[in-house]
Formats: sequence, C-alpha cells, structure tokens
Amino acid sequence: MCGIVAVMRRSIDRPVPVGPAVLASAEEARGITASAPTDLTALAAALDRAGALLAEIDGDLRGAPGLRFLIDASEAASALDKVIGGIEDEVAVIEAAFDRAAATLPDSTPGAEMESVNAGLIRLKDLCWAIRHDRLQTAAEVAVLAGPSASPTAIEAYAAIETALSALDRLELRGRDSSGLHVLVDGHGLDLDDPAIAGVLASRGADRLFTSRSVRHPLGLLAFVYKAASEIGRLGDNGRALRFAIATDDLLRMSLQAAGVSVMVLGHTRWASVGLINEANAHPLNHEEQRAGRRDAPYVVGALNGDVDNYRDLVERYGLSIADEITTDAKVIPALVSRRLDTGSTLEEAFRATVSEFDGSVAIGAVAAQSPTRLMLAMRGSGQALYVGMAPGQFVVASEPYGVVEECPRALRMDGESTVDGAGNPVPAGQIVILDATLAGDEAGITRLSYDGSPLPVAAGEFRTAEITTRDIDLRGYPHFLRKEIEESPVSLRKTLRGRVKQVDGRLSVKLPPETLPPQVAERLAGGSIRHVVVIGQGTAAIAGLGVAAALSEALAPTGLTVRALPATELSGFEMTADMADVLAVAVSQSGTTTDTNRTVDLIRSRGAAVIAIVNRRGSDLSHKADGVFYTSDGRDVEMSVASTKAFYAQVAAGQLLGLALADAAGCGNPARAHELLSGLVALPEAMVQVLGQEAHIAELAARHAARRRSWAVVGNGRNLIAAHEVRIKLSELCYKAVACDTTEDKKHIDLSSEPLTLVCAAGLTGSAADDVVKEIGIFRAHKGAPVVIVTEGEGRFGPAEDVIHVPAAHPSLAYVLSAMAGHLFGYHAALAIDGHALPLRRARAALDRSVASEGADQLLASLSSELFPIAADFQERLRQGHYNGSLEAATAGRIVMALQAVTGAGSWTAGHGRLAEVDDSPSGLLNELAAALTTGIDELTRPVDAIKHQAKTVTVGISRSDESLLILPLVSGLMATGAERRHLPYAVLRSVAALDPAVAEVTGYTRYRIDGRPDDPAASISVVDKGGVAAGVASRTERDHRLRGTKQLVALERQPLAAIGRSDGRSVLIVPEMAGGLTVGLTLLHVRFQDGLTAAQARHVLDGYRGRLAALRSIVTETEAVFDERRLASIPTANLLTDTLVVLAEHWRSH
Repeated sequence: MCGIVAVMRRSIDRPVPVGPAVLASAEEARGITASAPTDLTALAAALDRAGALLAEIDGDLRGAPGLRFLIDASEAASALDKVIGGIEDEVAVIEAAFDRAAATLPDSTPGAEMESVNAGLIRLKDLCWAIRHDRLQTAAEVAVLAGPSASPTAIEAYAAIETALSALDRLELRGRDSSGLHVLVDGHGLDLDDPAIAGVLASRGADRLFTSRSVRHPLGLLAFVYKAASEIGRLGDNGRALRFAIATDDLLRMSLQAAGVSVMVLGHTRWASVGLINEANAHPLNHEEQRAGRRDAPYVVGALNGDVDNYRDLVERYGLSIADEITTDAKVIPALVSRRLDTGSTLEEAFRATVSEFDGSVAIGAVAAQSPTRLMLAMRGSGQALYVGMAPGQFVVASEPYGVVEECPRALRMDGESTVDGAGNPVPAGQIVILDATLAGDEAGITRLSYDGSPLPVAAGEFRTAEITTRDIDLRGYPHFLRKEIEESPVSLRKTLRGRVKQVDGRLSVKLPPETLPPQVAERLAGGSIRHVVVIGQGTAAIAGLGVAAALSEALAPTGLTVRALPATELSGFEMTADMADVLAVAVSQSGTTTDTNRTVDLIRSRGAAVIAIVNRRGSDLSHKADGVFYTSDGRDVEMSVASTKAFYAQVAAGQLLGLALADAAGCGNPARAHELLSGLVALPEAMVQVLGQEAHIAELAARHAARRRSWAVVGNGRNLIAAHEVRIKLSELCYKAVACDTTEDKKHIDLSSEPLTLVCAAGLTGSAADDVVKEIGIFRAHKGAPVVIVTEGEGRFGPAEDVIHVPAAHPSLAYVLSAMAGHLFGYHAALAIDGHALPLRRARAALDRSVASEGADQLLASLSSELFPIAADFQERLRQGHYNGSLEAATAGRIVMALQAVTGAGSWTAGHGRLAEVDDSPSGLLNELAAALTTGIDELTRPVDAIKHQAKTVTVGISRSDESLLILPLVSGLMATGAERRHLPYAVLRSVAALDPAVAEVTGYTRYRIDGRPDDPAASISVVDKGGVAAGVASRTERDHRLRGTKQLVALERQPLAAIGRSDGRSVLIVPEMAGGLTVGLTLLHVRFQDGLTAAQARHVLDGYRGRLAALRSIVTETEAVFDERRLASIPTANLLTDTLVVLAEHWRSH
C-alpha cells in the first residue's frame, strides 16, 4: 500500500498580518480562558469568544502572507507560541474543573449546555494545535528549507514542498520502504547555458536511473527529484533524508528566487509490491527509456498506488526499453504517456488512453513538462483513494484525508467504481481529474472526466469538510498509533463518564440527557410497550455490543425484558419482523458510518423500533438516524490504527451507564447497586493505567511465546468471554493469525491437539470459578500447550500456567475490561516480535537492493558473499531456536536457507532436488532466486501494526466488483446466457462488450464455435458447438468447411470483439473471442439488433470502449478539420458507427 501526494499553489492577494495585532488577539483569548466562569452557559460563551479570536489568528497565518510574517517576524512568532502554550494550559485547567463539576451539577442541567462546553473545549484544543504545529512549526520548517534571505516567491515555493513533505510524513503509515518528491520549476529565470549551471546540469543529469538529486531541464524548465529508500528504518527516516537533500540543494535554491517562479510538487511513499526497494524504483519515475532518442522524448513523471496487473504485457506490446534496474510497474505510466505525446496527442488524450489500458485497481498522479501548470490524476477500482483538498490559493492531493487537513479543510474524494455520470448515463468505471494551478483553490480549477472522456461536473455538495485535524493524527512521540491509542484509553473512558455520573450526598447515580435517552423512549419502557432489547454492531463494535448487552441484561433483569446482542447483519438478514414496535435497538459504532449497521437501523426503524446509538463521532450518519445518541469520549476520539482499541473501552462504559439509566426509566433501578457499579466504573481508568504499567512484562511474554507457536487461541468464561472475543479480533488483525476463541471449559473438547498458545482471560475470577479454570489450565499444559493467564493481582492459584499477567482488582462486572487491555498489549507486542524476526531478511534484501544498481551479477555475487554471511548465520540460528515456527512457512524457510548458502558459497544448487532443479545457477539466476525468497519471507513475517497488509486482497476485490458491474448489463448477460464461460472471457474483452451495450437493442440468437490449434496456424480448424435463437435455423459455412479463416480468424488473432454486418445476408452480429492460456480457443457469435441511433454522449461512450474507434476517428477527422465536433455522432446510424470504415465515417464531418 502506497501513498500519493501533490501540491500546487498560486499567489493570493492578502496583506501580511501585523505582529502587534496578532499578539493582542492571542492575549485577549488567553485573558478569556484565564478568567473563565464556572456557570455552564457563561463558560460556553467565553470559550466561543476565545475560539473566534484564535480562528481569526489561524486564518491570518495561513498561506504565503502568514508564512512571510512568521518567518520575517521570528520574535513575534516566538511570543505567539508562548501565549498559545499558555492558552493550552488554561484549557487543561478548565477541562479538569469541568470534569469535577460535572458530577455535582443538578439533574436539571440541560444536556445541550454540557455539549456546548465540550464542543468549545475541543475547538480551542484544535485551534491551539493548529497555530502551534500547523502554522508556527510549518514556518520553521520552510525557513530551514529556504535558508536565509529567501525571496517571497521562494518562500511560497518551499511552502508547497514542505506541505508535500508533511503529508508524506503522515502517509508513511501506508508504507515507508521508500519515498520520493519531484519538483517541477517553471519561470526560474536562470541561464541554463551559463557554464557553472550547465556543468551542474550535466553532472546531475547523467544519472540514467533518475535517483535522488537527479535533475532534468525539459523545455527550459527544471525538474528535480529527491528519493530515499531503505528496507530497514523507522517512521520519519525517509522524510528527514528528503528534507536534508532539499535544504542542501543550491541549484534548487537558486532556481526558486525569481519573481515569477512556480512549482508543481508530486510525491510518493511506497510499500513495494512490485520491484526491488531502491532509489531506481522509488516513485515518482520519469518517462526515460534506454533506446536512443527516448530520453529526449516529452518529459513526464508519474506515481502509482496499487498494481498495474498487466504491466509486463504493456512493456512487451509497446516495446518499452526500460532499464534492467527499474523493476516497478509504475514505470509504464510516464513511458506510455510520453510516447503518446510524442505522436501528437494532447496531454489529456495521452493520459486517458494510457490509464485506460491498465488492469488492476490503481490511483495515479502524473505531470508533464509541456503543461507544467496541470496535474493529472486517475483512479479506478476500490483498493485505493485520492482526495483533492482545496484552500485559498492551493490544491493539495493525498491518498488519505489526513494528508490534506493541515492546509485544506475541504476535500473532494475521487470515485474509482462509479459507472454512471451525474445524469445517470453509463460510463466506464474510474475517474480522471485534471487540476489547473492557475486556478488553485478554486472549484473552476478542477476538471473531472470518466475514463471515456465524458465530463463529470463536480457539484458543490461533493466537497466534504474534514472531520479530523492534525491534532487527531499526530503520533505524539509514540512508535505506533495503536500504542498511542491504548495509552489514551483511560482518558477516553473517563471522558465517556463526564457529566453523566452524578454525586449527591456521597451517592453516585446516572443522569443521561434527553438527547441520549429521549422521553418518548423512556415512556415506552415505563409503559411496558418495549419488550425486547437488541444490541447491534459489526466487528469490534459487535464485541463491545456483547458487553453492552451484558450490562443491560443485568440492569433490566427485574423487568423480564429479553436482551441480546448480535451482528447488525444477522438482525437485518434473518430476524426482522413486520412489526418491531416492541423493540429497542442499541446500535454501537465507532465511526457512525458502518454501512451494515446503518442499513439495519433504517430497516428496523421503518418497522417501528426505537434506536439509541452509541457512537464516537458527532454529525455522523448514525447520529442522524437514531432516536437518541450516546457520544463516547468527547464525541471525536479519532483512531488512526486499523485495529480499534480505545473505542471498545468507551463503548462498554457507555453500555453500563445506559443500562442503569434504562433501569431507572423502567422503574426497576437499584440505587445501592448503581452506586456500587458506578464507583467501580469511576475507578476503572486508574486500574487501566496500572495495566499499562505491566507493559514491559507483557512485552517479554509476547516475545517469548508469539513467534514460536503456530496455533493460537483465546479463552474466557462469563464476561471474560467478551474480552476473549475482543482479544481474538486484535490478535487476528495485528498478527495475521486465524485465532480460535472458546469458552475456557470447552477448549479441551475442541483442538488441544494443536498445542496452541492460549491466552486465558480470567481477571476477576474467584472461588470455585477460579478453581475450575485452574484445572483447565492444567489440562492445556498436559497437552503441550502454552497457557498465558490474565488474572487479578494477589491471585496465586494459577501455578499450572506457562506465564501469568497480573491486573488490578476491579468490580466483578468490569474486570473483563482489564483482561481486554492486557490482551491488547499482548497482541501489539506479539506483532512486534514476529515482525522483528524479519530483520535478518530485511538486512539481506537491503544489501542486495543497495548493490544491484551498481554492479554486474558476477561482481555483485562476489561482493555480497562476505556481507551476507553473518546475516545468514543470524537467520539460521533464529531458525534453529524456533523463532520462525509460528509465522514462516517451512518451504519459504528452506528456500531462503538454500539461496543464502548458494550466494555465500556455503552450499550450491544441485539438480534433482525439487525447486533447485528449476533455478538458473548463473550468478544472475542465484541473485534473482535470493531476492524472490527474501521477499516471500519478509512478506510472511511483516506485521505493520497500524496499517493492513491486504493490498493484493483489496486489489482483487476491486477487480471482482468491476466484474460484477459488467455482468449485470443486458448485452453481457446475453453473452453469458449462451453458455460462454466467464473464465474464458478476459476482463478486457468483457469491458469491450460492456461498452457496446447501449448500441444493442436485443440479442436474437447465437452460435458458439470451438477453435482447435493456434489461430495463426494454417491448419487451425473451427467447428460449431451450439446454436440458439434465430441462429438455430441458419446454416453456417463452418459446418461444411472447418478451416479457420476470414473474419472469424481475424477476431481470433486480434482477441478483441468485432461488430459486423454479414456480406451475404446483411445480418448484424457481434463476434466475441473466448481465451485460455493466452490463445483464442473459441468464439461466440451473437446475432443482434442494433439501436437505430444513439445520443452523442452514448456514441462517445460506445466508440471509446470499442476497439479505440473514438480516438482513431478523431485523429482522422482532425487531419483536415479544425475541430472534431462530437455532436455529429448523434446523426449517424448505430450500425454505421460500428461497422463502417473510419475513412467513410470521417466523411460525415468533411461533408459539413
């Protein structure tokens, strides 16, 4: 998984802020926060006033005027930083006081007032962060890059570069083995023939692989590229390397000083899926090929997220002469666009034609020297994303919304799957967006097209305001977002209790506002019209739902209500009834955008059910669908890691509060029990902090056990079974394990023979229940398992355990939360342990990657031998100790050992030993085998923690979904109905048939043929397999003459569908090739009736997707005509559009 970044800016006319005025506003805001009132209404108003002042400051400091002020007035900037820091301290004091006061506020306090204060606190935190980190810190970084005495235009140019670098830093979560940044400079004003400059250009232009600090000067522009590649490293290493290279580039600094200079920045961070990890393969890549003349072809650079599945076919088809050292599929992007530009195509045509040829799910960015103010973007499939952020004077593009939010509060998301335009007309899946730097920050600067060139106008409502800020997505010094979010969990839970737990005369109780528990729902509970409660969610939210249901069931036990939890899809799919007026549903969701949960809520509400949502995000879809909403934490507790953790704790805490409130509404509340439970709940965050204090011990146990055991399980009983289910999900997400989850006592009846590592969740167990679990653990050990038990501190009965994790004592109904937290930490460190054992393989591949671009195979083999020898010894010792037993396949381990032995001279390939017999034992063959073996091993061991290692899976899903959208079209359905097998119809063939769908009114019959032999062999034969419809009574030439020739042979050779009119009978037909092994093995001839005519838009869509006729027709027409007026297409009968020669069709334009 990779990330794309692009930045384009233009000057905006706005005065530079005045230092004293900025500081005065900041001091005024600090004065407000320092004297904040305690009355909620007055406090909310004060926070709003302070927020308005800070928002004005933040706005003034944005863009080039703000940057110039912060760089030129460094003393004022330092003073501002100090004042804003003081406001942050005051906000922390206000929030602490608010937390203390919330428990004693009268029950009559409106919930809206609490929400207003909470929203005001969040806004102030966001604004303080934005000023200190997004404005002041960015200005400091720009000053370092630009150096002293930079011109105003240089500052603006370096600001664009810094914006891209900052976005790349954040996108490293998606992949970090290499990064690159390309800067295209226009209007530099330098004399490129000056001997000093010419010498630098010659030196830095000689690098044929376009590695870091390479420079090109196409059409008088200057193109700089900076790259960093490292198999081994930490988040931020690549960004630091790029910044250093840019800050020390004197030529770049000289080129950015001129008054009219502008830059186009394209960046990329890579998680390699195709090609070695080195600077030659780091994106962006340029167009240059090795063949004479291709280096001076039209200059293009490109970057790719995803995989071009057919890139090898494209290299072969077009005869691309790519350097052997460049093995990434992304190289075909700039190479093919450049070739098309070289033949006279416009940039739009060249780019669209190129990306339309790619199979796979892709997101692409490209820049060409001939149009230095335009950025080309493309996306198709579901595996990737591109966001176009917009702010005054700039566009920022990134693969994630958190890549644009520092500068752009609003963004447009590209859609790679939609197959209709805004008017509902069919278009190919995928979108192309062209951004114009001269209109940066203006909607008029965005042109959006479908893959066939149809305009897709952007509606104002498509721009979404960001729901996160850079404060939400900062690592704050933690190594991973997951670790940070586990650490934040106690605070998140504490915020969930804020204002909802009241203390009167020393007794705790719950008070939920009507926005959470609406009066009409409370009345239905009290009146007995609600008889069933269901708790729904998906994934982690569904597991949290088990905890919520347990709390509700306990609290509502006296009422006789049935309470249960189940996934939302189970309720909507199998258990809905026509009348659900007696149902209260509690919908649990972290984001509030989970499609399955939201769809179920819509369905059950339409049947009369009441719904209360437990959700983290204010303004989310679910919050608008529910009758009442319980916001967890502060209503915007963002989780960046794919594995959700802190949301789980907040959700189960919300369930406890909701259960007590529902019991009060139903008339069965127990004040004494509520006080006891709430006391435990209030104490729970501190107990969670104590669990965090056990991290070193938990990490040691994870390192000791995780890598050595292939089979894993998690067990628990009672509420600890909820923790077991939650921990199972996290172990699966983090460690890529199929993890079993069972009741503790049931495990011995299921799979102890697998000798698993078993995490036993047993926090809070006492008495005979604990005794029973001890017996089960003894059975696990007897079967050579490794039980690691989570128990309450002071509990000494678990001697049979392999190892023990102690957690603090907690209320019996809440102790399972601590089991879950210990399990989360274990899963995190288990993933790190497994990933850590990939280190020898990464070192070996890094050595290979470093050397492969600079030495021949013979020399490389000799030089690598000594470097790899200690690495090989390290790997084999770890292998001997069992560290790879759990996650590295035996075949992979053997392959790596043999490859390392062969390359280091410790062994050799011997014929007749399985795979060894297939491997080329030449130096290049051995090195290729080593690279492949190492790559496979690294992939099996890599555990990225915050991200997911599912790119290939996602790409496959994207392709299959595209498939499904084609199969439902009438013409494609008609083709499949003849008996043609999907496996014999390549995606490209299906797309071509699908493009013809608007042109065909009906399918009236078919004939299917089998081809024996290669279609280009004169001896190849063809025979009829089946007939149907009008074809059943029509004689076929092939029934008497089996030679493959004529139109059918042409289709078999070209492997593309062909529409034709029979010469003898005038029948309209469509001939579709069926493929296997790269050869045409059959044909399906459809008898069709064409539509009489098409609209211009329909005709454009059909011709663009059918054999490239639209582009070819446009080229022929414009040889003699000034423009190609597409409106003419509507006047030509459909049959003629598809079957007339292009020369004949062109006459329709010339005759006018």
